[in-house]
Amino acid sequence: MLNGLWLGFFLTSAACALWRWLVGGEAAVFAAMVEALFAMARLAVEVMVLLFGTLTLWLGFLRIAEQAGLVAWLARLLGPLLCRLMPQVPPGHPALGLITLNFAANALGLDNAATPIGLKAMRSLQELNPSTTVASNAQILFLVLNASALTLLPVSIFMYRAQQGAPDPTMVFLPILLANAAGTLAALLAVAYAQRLRLWDPVVLAYLVPGALLMGGFIALLAGLSATALAALSSLLGNLTMFGLVILFVVAGALRRVPVYESFVEGAKEGFDVAKSLLPYLVAMLCAVGVLRASGALELVLDGLRWLVGLAGWDTRFVDAMPTALVKPFSGSAARALLIETMKTEGVDSFAALLAATVQGSTETTFYVLAVYFGAVGIQRARHTVACAVIADVAGILASIGVCYWFFG
Repeated sequence: MLNGLWLGFFLTSAACALWRWLVGGEAAVFAAMVEALFAMARLAVEVMVLLFGTLTLWLGFLRIAEQAGLVAWLARLLGPLLCRLMPQVPPGHPALGLITLNFAANALGLDNAATPIGLKAMRSLQELNPSTTVASNAQILFLVLNASALTLLPVSIFMYRAQQGAPDPTMVFLPILLANAAGTLAALLAVAYAQRLRLWDPVVLAYLVPGALLMGGFIALLAGLSATALAALSSLLGNLTMFGLVILFVVAGALRRVPVYESFVEGAKEGFDVAKSLLPYLVAMLCAVGVLRASGALELVLDGLRWLVGLAGWDTRFVDAMPTALVKPFSGSAARALLIETMKTEGVDSFAALLAATVQGSTETTFYVLAVYFGAVGIQRARHTVACAVIADVAGILASIGVCYWFFG
């Protein structure tokens, strides 16, 4: 899938450039494409410098949280809910702890670090699966919730915005949180419908009702604020949450007599190993997207979409963020490249860049996740996984558009 997408970017760029040269007489398009290749390769290295630090930092703190027992406490807290939603998994099974740790890594925005944990969880669930080729209900629920990308602290998005010079990288904190909640709720409802899960079970309601009331009350509070106040509140909560988690992890580790420095370094080494493998993928996708933009192909597609949206009488500003939204279900690296390119081209705090960042933080690489996770355990029949995950993606994209018009429109 990635091979075809990457090749398609270059072939489409070549076809568009040839058209502009042979029909429009714009021979300079080839110089622009070559310049874009080198400019994007340089940008990839600049982004990677900050990405190294971000992943190293947060995986270090996550290791402290794990050794301090916070992850185990979270597993016990979510255990009754997961047992109701995954009745095939026995209470206390190792899969529940791995699922919780995967959710914790995703919640911190450490999607690259969450993947190896998620693969362990999927293998643990496969031990309970009576079939070697057909996905179990527990595997489907885990994968769809994973693909809904519930992210409480999207540090990677903050990092990309900071690298592009955003004066306030955490401005998109609340939009991502709200769009994420919409996608996760859609994912849960879709799987519950397909698997006939009893969401009215008293234990499930004990988790969902307070959460829904809290979110509803929070949205009602936000509804009375101006766009300026919303942006300021998003920044404040984002920074408070980020630093608050750091203090929580360190203090909890110290109280449990965890050697916090040594634990941090141990986790940071893992973060370094994860980050260094990403540079080739980032260079590949950023260069392909840069060439696509320089050839005029990307703008041609956006102009067509903008025309269609205009015919319907809608505001067209969201169109410039649609490349990230359309590519994200297929490739995280391509969507990341498109996000960075949008910030660089449109401006880091432009409406398009803010919406692209929100979409990037509230959706997941659905088809990539399905291929990797199911491929790791030999699952061939995904059953209703794809339909439920796509519903979550669509809900996340639509919610992102609505929330960004609310906050930044």
